[in-house]
Amino acid sequence: MEKFTTAVIGGGAAGLVCAARLQGDGIVLFEKLVRVGKKLSATGNGQGNISNAEVENATYFSVADGGTTLAKRIIGEYGRDSFVDYIHMLGGLCICDERGRIYPASRQASSITDLLRREVAAHGVDVRLGTEVRAIKKTEGGFLLTVSSSGEERRCFAENVVLCAGGKAAKNFGTDGAGYGLAKSLGHTVTPVYPSLVQLKADTRWTKTLKGIRAQDCDVRVLVDGDEVLALSGDVIFTEYGVSGDAIFRLSAYIASSLEKDVRLLLDFAPTVDEATLRDFLADKQARLGGEELLCGVVNNQIGRAILRRYGEEGGDVAALVKRFDVRVTGSLGFDYAQVTKGGVPTVEVDENLQSKKVKGLYLAGEILDVDGQCGGFNLQWAYASACKVAAAIDKK
Repeated sequence: MEKFTTAVIGGGAAGLVCAARLQGDGIVLFEKLVRVGKKLSATGNGQGNISNAEVENATYFSVADGGTTLAKRIIGEYGRDSFVDYIHMLGGLCICDERGRIYPASRQASSITDLLRREVAAHGVDVRLGTEVRAIKKTEGGFLLTVSSSGEERRCFAENVVLCAGGKAAKNFGTDGAGYGLAKSLGHTVTPVYPSLVQLKADTRWTKTLKGIRAQDCDVRVLVDGDEVLALSGDVIFTEYGVSGDAIFRLSAYIASSLEKDVRLLLDFAPTVDEATLRDFLADKQARLGGEELLCGVVNNQIGRAILRRYGEEGGDVAALVKRFDVRVTGSLGFDYAQVTKGGVPTVEVDENLQSKKVKGLYLAGEILDVDGQCGGFNLQWAYASACKVAAAIDKK
């Protein structure tokens, strides 16, 4: 039977960073896909948005209590500068765009994967691709792992196990929720999980004609059961199922676990003009030119026609519709299209070093824990910080 000092389960961002930073011999990384970093190589639309200039001040989320506090503390130790310096040490150069998103200068997410893969190899980590960990059993002095490769099962032993098999989002990248089963088999619980950073389904009665139209720099207010929970600006893209776009991905992090409630988006298509001024302008325009193309030159023509159709049926105030176009959210496109999982193993079940409070020698890092962030590099920063914390704790031990 093969014996290892530490077995890292999952070859995503957290697994690669953890394996690369662990010191000493006897480290093995198990990845069930045929290559590591598949999801990492797709991040930031393939450009590699790894962190954010505002990450230390960011809001992180958790379904159960404790995740927000823990994420803030660990990212305080291993923050943006730590991540950027680490990539620089590996041979990569990072840049920051006007919105604070940090990318490799190559604008290739795959280059981050390549740098980490080379660092893992340089440290002599035994990388087992196409190998799935089917079971983990706690034994005296460590863990007995049952692994499967090419249809053949075998067992191996590890003194420590780092479980960073991801969540349930985007199963085409290998994150199908199997890690939760391993955690449960060792006595952990898992919160309800929800797709986050995802496109939203919506009532399309008034937007069917807008498929493919992008409302640029739209102000969006989010109401849940009538209470405003968020206001932000960004692009909104209308689709056959509802809405997508930069603003939608960002706000979905705040409402992922609330979609069974009454969720409304109030879209402001003319954010630079106040409602009273717009109302006076439209009244004057109608008096001079008529109302047939009342919103031409004010908003996107197709959006303007949709607003006027709605006004024709519902009545009310055209200016108010331009400033507060109500879209009722009915759900999301689900885990297959989500970038991140909201929920996971509650952080109250791990200690300050992310070691399991239930099983000594078991550590958890990355998305498998009940921590998720906003769109813009915040989730990869958590993967990096949590992996660094675990590696440091194992090395110290």
